[in-house]
Amino acid sequence: MENLGTASREELIAIIEALAARVAELEEENQRLRRGQGGGRPLSVKPSRPPKEKGPRKRRGGAFVRRNETPDAVMHHAMECCPDCGRKLTGGWPHRSRQTIEVIFQLRVIEHVIVARRCGVCNKRWIPKLSPDQLGAQGKRRFGVRGQSLVAMLHIGGRIPMRMIRRMLGELVGLHISDGEIVELLDGAKAAGREQLQRLHDEVRGSPAVCGDETGWREDGQNGYLWGFFTPTARYFLYRKSRSGDVPKEVLGEEFAGTVTCDFYAGYNKLGVLQRCWVHLLRDAKELTELNADRPEIVAWVEALQALYEEAKAFCLACGELPADCRVRRKERRRFEGLATELARPYAKAPNAPQRVLAQRILKHLHELFVFVGNPQVPADNNLAERSLRPAVIARKISGGTRSPKGLPVLWQAPRPGWD
Repeated sequence: MENLGTASREELIAIIEALAARVAELEEENQRLRRGQGGGRPLSVKPSRPPKEKGPRKRRGGAFVRRNETPDAVMHHAMECCPDCGRKLTGGWPHRSRQTIEVIFQLRVIEHVIVARRCGVCNKRWIPKLSPDQLGAQGKRRFGVRGQSLVAMLHIGGRIPMRMIRRMLGELVGLHISDGEIVELLDGAKAAGREQLQRLHDEVRGSPAVCGDETGWREDGQNGYLWGFFTPTARYFLYRKSRSGDVPKEVLGEEFAGTVTCDFYAGYNKLGVLQRCWVHLLRDAKELTELNADRPEIVAWVEALQALYEEAKAFCLACGELPADCRVRRKERRRFEGLATELARPYAKAPNAPQRVLAQRILKHLHELFVFVGNPQVPADNNLAERSLRPAVIARKISGGTRSPKGLPVLWQAPRPGWD
């Protein structure tokens, strides 16, 4: 094609006319192909699916509908007179029934009148002392435990802000409450749950396997960390300004005999038996393949590492009933550690190998990678901790942190040194 920048007006017109003629030829050829003419192959158009003949409906073994509830009230509906002749109707039989489920929010204000009485014999005045169960309230609070539990559930379980809680209570039951009162109710819920919090702490300390993790948290503009230690049945949180290894030892204690599944952060090194998270290791390996996608030897090395982990998981599934630390499990654990050593050793001291850092990590934590093979109670990943900390991370991203220890949600707090 000629240089359009130096072509004359007549040459440009000729080029345009040639292109227009070519477009017309292509459109005509396209039409012939659609009609199947000209010896060309017609364009294939997928025909519509023929309609299926519907057979008789298959009867289900049971109806997949909501079961009827036990009614709190029964209302009977019957016609009083015949619409045609006007005669009064009596008697009858149940034709059908229908349930309506209604949610009723009702504000109840109970006034407790304390009556003083005087004994006619000893002439002493007696005034009853009401227990918290009789009052249905915590301490000297005006709000009962049901209302307090509702506020705690909305704020902690539903993660609803205080302003929205005020609005909901006002619209649903006509109760107008201040932000300060909501804070006091939450603080009271925290005080009431200290005994349960201690039980959770003891359960975590006595568990054979614990998942641990930490995330950043700001309190009154100061950086700190929200630590979490989790089992399948317990979640234990606490806030500390430090990220040192003394915090896990503080939570689990010096006599902790279980296994902690964690990432590769060095703060957990002071604990006893550790299981390093394979998800973190494989995630870094995946990033390595993305950076070296044009090098098939790197991709093959990462795939071999992934296959080694999947083989170890398959063994755990196949031999799940074998007791912990039995001969078979010990033998397989040593075999997997040997395979990981063969995989990492050639690249651990190669300065130019892209997988050098991961290979050094594997060799450094070799005896902490396959603990789950020897003990079926130990998880191979730290997903339980990641999922348990996720609500706190969302709250931190929305609020940016808290202003005081009372601002932390009730279930995220553990007693700090020096607290009352």
